Amino acid sequence: MEKTKQKQITDFLINNGVIIVMFILVIVAGLTTQNFFTLNNLNNLLNNMSFRLVIALGIAGCVITAGCDLSAGRLIGLGGCISGVLLQRMDYSGKFFPEMQPLNVFLAALIAMLVCALFGTITGFFIAYLSVPPFIATLATMEIVYGLNMLFTNATPLGGFTTEYTNIGSGKFFGLSYLVWIALAVAAVSWFIFNMTRHGKYMYAIGGNPQAAEVAGVPVKLTLILIYMKAAAMYGLAGFMLGAKSGGASVQLGYGYEMEAIAACTIGGVSVTGGRGKVSSAFIGVAVFELLKIALQYMGVNANAQYIAIGVVIFVAISLDIRKYVAKK
Repeated sequence: MEKTKQKQITDFLINNGVIIVMFILVIVAGLTTQNFFTLNNLNNLLNNMSFRLVIALGIAGCVITAGCDLSAGRLIGLGGCISGVLLQRMDYSGKFFPEMQPLNVFLAALIAMLVCALFGTITGFFIAYLSVPPFIATLATMEIVYGLNMLFTNATPLGGFTTEYTNIGSGKFFGLSYLVWIALAVAAVSWFIFNMTRHGKYMYAIGGNPQAAEVAGVPVKLTLILIYMKAAAMYGLAGFMLGAKSGGASVQLGYGYEMEAIAACTIGGVSVTGGRGKVSSAFIGVAVFELLKIALQYMGVNANAQYIAIGVVIFVAISLDIRKYVAKK
């Protein structure tokens, strides 16, 4: 009995080691630096988490099916640029479409999501029907989207956004940024899809064993297309959110965010081997990553060295995930 308890404690510490170490680091940072545990710092943390959570929730569906999505960063840039050109002020000297009135912000967000979803649908088709590995398919999409966005914007940064758009990034409702409310809404919808729909059940079944899922009558191909389409739409929304937060957009918007999102999902408990993961997994992973960054900044760690720390965390998280998978087999 005692050995069983010791094993349970050991397994818990190993499985949650990264998260435990991160929170110890946060406590140390809070006790040794000023202004860490403040409302302003908490608001900054939540704002930074908002769009990253939307990205992570999109990628989580791909990872649950034992896939990945390297195109996320470039689709974020595309979503941000589309939102930007549709929401520039009429009096802005560098307006992309000089004669076009700025659209309603919600309509602009929807257009950005639909355009990005189209690319996700194409990617999903190649993965599902032509058996192109997700790594290669999304890598190809990443390059295509980047090239098209460069041609579309002529590699010119966008600015001069309407007040209605920038207010999305700076305004608050009940003390929380609009960006945070958008992220919470996306998380709620994602939870419902993951847990309460056939699509969610199909997603986990494909991640567990795609061959068995197909034999059981799961529409594997259609489900994969929908997963990558849905993910791409969320990247478009994240681009819209980033543009509102920063007040500008360019083809580089969101560059590299896909790696952070994949790592955050893994840290939170989304298995790279497929079949396991929750909405809370993405939330925990994103929170841990952002807390790590803020804690290191407050502790005066060199900005370049922070990348090393993040890389070490990714290595450890992936290793622990593989260890759990091997142990189960």
